[in-house]
Amino acid sequence: MSTVISLRGAALSYGSRPVWHDLELDVQAGEFLAVLGPNGAGKTSFVRALLGRQPLSAGELTVLGRSPREAARHIGYVPQQSALSAQAMLRARDLVRFGIDGHRFGPRLRTVAVRRRVDEILASVGASAYADVPLGQLSGGERQRVRIGQALATDPRVLLCDEPLLSLDLHHQRAVTELVDARRRSHGTAVVFVTHEINPVLDLVDRVLYLAPGGHRVGTPDEVLTSASLSELYGTRVDVVRVDGRVVVAGAHGDHAHHLPEEVRP
Repeated sequence: MSTVISLRGAALSYGSRPVWHDLELDVQAGEFLAVLGPNGAGKTSFVRALLGRQPLSAGELTVLGRSPREAARHIGYVPQQSALSAQAMLRARDLVRFGIDGHRFGPRLRTVAVRRRVDEILASVGASAYADVPLGQLSGGERQRVRIGQALATDPRVLLCDEPLLSLDLHHQRAVTELVDARRRSHGTAVVFVTHEINPVLDLVDRVLYLAPGGHRVGTPDEVLTSASLSELYGTRVDVVRVDGRVVVAGAHGDHAHHLPEEVRP
């Protein structure tokens, strides 16, 4: 396997406030990396750095052996669910088309080949039935299917997903994760998947990057999601147990409890 993302001594700060530092990480082609941690730990900032939108404060970051901006054409991005004020009237097929030729200057090409490619992508993510429906009329799960289609339109070698499961029910969570996993298995695409909840993707994850106020951990879920590991990161007692194949995390009472993510708080 080849390394598609590499960080060496990477650090990110906002002014005098450090977010994370001394991050050493290699992500391989076809790998599924889950990024976990509480709000404010720098998960979205990590994705922004990979997109070339947030410069590091120190260290080195390369994507496909180049700077993130130079590799941008090969990176697919699924953003967090957000307000649709600017996109509400766009049809599903319009959003996917932006993924194909949105980087072009001037009028977009109106060719049979482009339309066929859009139809193929919509079919691949199960969105053909609402290809011509405005995004504002779609459910959250339907919109996420379309956003994944847009991210896959450039045939990316790296797929960045920033909280793609937010506000989705279990059925749509499963559908979204299956789409992402199918892409990485069929094309060897590396997946960086930011999430607050590990259980919907636990069976798919190769490694975890856990960002927390006390530092970070990188390893398999069994290595990182342990009582000892998380207790050290949070500076307070955190219990991790597995119940019916699910990870359950519970934080003990203490002065640092307010730093814990929602599912960890006592």
